Amino acid sequence: MQALKNVNYSYWEQDQYFRTFDLIVIGSGIVGLSTAISFKQKNKKASVLVIEKGLLPSGASTKNAGFACFGSPSELLDDLGRMKHESVWETVNMRWQGLGLLRKRLGDKNIEYNNWGGYELFDKQNDFDFCLENVSYLNKEFENTLGIKKTFTNASKKINHFKNIKGTLLNKYEGQINTGKMMVCLIKLAIENSILILNNVGITAIQDNGAFVELKSEAGVFRAKKTVVATNGFAKDLLTIKDVAPARAQVLITKPIKGLKIKGAFHYQQGYYYFRNIGNRILFGGGRNLDRETETTTKMELNAKLQANLDELLKTMILPGIVFETEYRWSGIMGVGSEKKPIVEFTSKNVLAAVRMGGMGIAIGSLVGEMAAKKIRNA
Repeated sequence: MQALKNVNYSYWEQDQYFRTFDLIVIGSGIVGLSTAISFKQKNKKASVLVIEKGLLPSGASTKNAGFACFGSPSELLDDLGRMKHESVWETVNMRWQGLGLLRKRLGDKNIEYNNWGGYELFDKQNDFDFCLENVSYLNKEFENTLGIKKTFTNASKKINHFKNIKGTLLNKYEGQINTGKMMVCLIKLAIENSILILNNVGITAIQDNGAFVELKSEAGVFRAKKTVVATNGFAKDLLTIKDVAPARAQVLITKPIKGLKIKGAFHYQQGYYYFRNIGNRILFGGGRNLDRETETTTKMELNAKLQANLDELLKTMILPGIVFETEYRWSGIMGVGSEKKPIVEFTSKNVLAAVRMGGMGIAIGSLVGEMAAKKIRNA
């Protein structure tokens, strides 16, 4: 008699979930689902599986602030001082295209997209003056790169209710979305395209055998002709890849505030701090620059020092004299590196990395997914 195998998966489960897929995507965040959707829409007969280690996307896709932005003046000028100009403007263009693709794919109403503008606040007069002097240059480059006119304007007279702020610049093309609704829409679209999604399955190792890829997990071994790793800040858990590291972000949100007058997305200190309204609440996050070593981690934990710093700035700068209570606190994991341009490249014959969103996943993630899908199709 043939020896019995101690396997607790039925024939039906083996046939549907443990077959050899045309494509397996690791990570069900913005980039992962966008990759799967883009690939499936161009290859309708292909079998596609998305594997996610958490109950929900584990990095930043459901933990971000919902900023539909593509670069504040001080951040862009800092990037231009450290990076190749061609790379900076190419990345800005990718963010702009990515936002357009996201909005077209899911619909503004479905993701609660609101074009209320993006504001950068300056607490030092010299910093504001420097950026203001470069507005004409930035606007010209935006027109040349994206075809949009008069992107940045001086909004200091309009936005004057924050304490200790010396000046404000407005990007009239930026907006904000509902991150939760965006992810629900992406999941729904994936299912409509017959893409399978498995949650709570952590991949522990990837082996590219040349003919196919084996993905090992506690649930079993999955196989695919091609694999895309879309785990952003967690990339090094599975891949040997340079210049991508985790960057944890601390976030809080208040209870509803009666008579709240703040509307829009706000950047502060080169984007290290950010806040926005969600209805009549304030979402506030950032401060990673105060404790980089601790925040270079994949641990989903609160940093008491940084949360206290957010509380203090909320009280003294953003909502001075206003009584409020904080209702939620959380953290998310971004993927960053010395360059802000995403990595979309093969790490072996059949395994492609689509990582390092640089904190701009909402803006750039849809396009990165499309790029990854195209590279897989053409391989």
